[in-house]
This record gives sequence, C-alpha cells and structure tokens, in this order.
Amino acid sequence: MNFQRIFIPVAGVAAVVLAYRFYGWAGVAASTAGLMMWMLLHFTRMMQVLKRATDRPIGYVDSAVMLNAKLKPGMTLMHVVAMTHALGELQSPMNTQPEIFRWTDGSQSSVACTFAGGKLVQHELSRPSS
Repeated sequence: MNFQRIFIPVAGVAAVVLAYRFYGWAGVAASTAGLMMWMLLHFTRMMQVLKRATDRPIGYVDSAVMLNAKLKPGMTLMHVVAMTHALGELQSPMNTQPEIFRWTDGSQSSVACTFAGGKLVQHELSRPSS
C-alpha cells in the first residue's frame, strides 16, 4: 500500500489543527499558506519537466548507457522523465500495471524501465549486436 497517499493529507490536516491549537486563526492562515506553497512548488516542477519533454521525440535519450548507470530502483517516473528530458515510449498495454517504458539513443541502444505504481522496479539495457 502506498502510505504517501494517506500520510501527506493526514500530515497536512494535522499541521492545520496544531497551528490552530497553538496560534489560533493566524496559525491556520500561516500553515495553509505553507501547504499551498509546497503544492505549488511540486506543480511548477512537474510543469517544467513536461515542458522540457515536449521539445524532444518520444522515447529518445542522448545516451542509453549513461541513463542505465543513473537509474536506481524506487525512482519516480517524473524523475526519470526529468533525467531524459523526454517521455518514454510505452511498451505495455495502456492502463495496466506494471508500466514499461523504453528510451532509445542514436546508436539504437535502449533502456526498458518497468514502473509499478509510478516507481521504478527494474531496468534493462539492450545494445545492438555488431
């Protein structure tokens, strides 16, 4: 189960309740402003990553070998898209778990990444035989 889906909203509500308990309505206003700023920062980062990805072909990466070296299990799909500056080419059927995306470079080397719940589970480098 993904505890972030539960923990983050509960922590936000707890912050507002504690702010009211200790500082009254001024605390509620300050904690709500802080939570809104945090959400806007995440939204802005996501928009920047997707804006950069629009300028590149789907599934293209400069170096598949370097991407493979930088990948670690547990990375989010958004983090991988930020590293590659391109959306991955979907290899699995739409709306099924796990999702498999592939990035290919100019030498036809490719990295296939498997994501379960938005987190990287495994990745595999494929190089053309010469």
